Amino acid sequence: MSNPKRIVLSSDHAAIELRQAIAKHAESLGHTVTDIGPKTPESTHYPIHGKAAAEHVAAGEADLGIILCGTGQGIMMAANKVPGIRCGVCADPFSARMIREHNNAQILSIGARVVGESLAMEIVDAFLGAEFEGGRHATRVDMIEG
Repeated sequence: MSNPKRIVLSSDHAAIELRQAIAKHAESLGHTVTDIGPKTPESTHYPIHGKAAAEHVAAGEADLGIILCGTGQGIMMAANKVPGIRCGVCADPFSARMIREHNNAQILSIGARVVGESLAMEIVDAFLGAEFEGGRHATRVDMIEG
């Protein structure tokens, strides 16, 4: 891998197995993975895990994040509450590539009850393989930041 990244992963209880599979996949690609998600299936609250992962990225402890819950929506909303974080929920590789290239998103959110493992890996590959294009997109990202 020419550009390995430091990636933080987290999820709620609904996505432990998929999160762990994504961690192994990202490591096999040469990335450094920090998994801060729960290890046991007891019910847990996705806002805690979304915020924690986003804080890792915002603090510079990770370059990118991947977070998961049942739909990907709730955990994404929690991550986006952390100042400076841009997180998008994606259920297809095209959207995952675009949130990096056009929106400079640092965090990808996936719904473990929405996509299967094979598609999730394609989404992760698209996200991790993309880079921000800058240019006119930088102007728009600046507008998001306010």
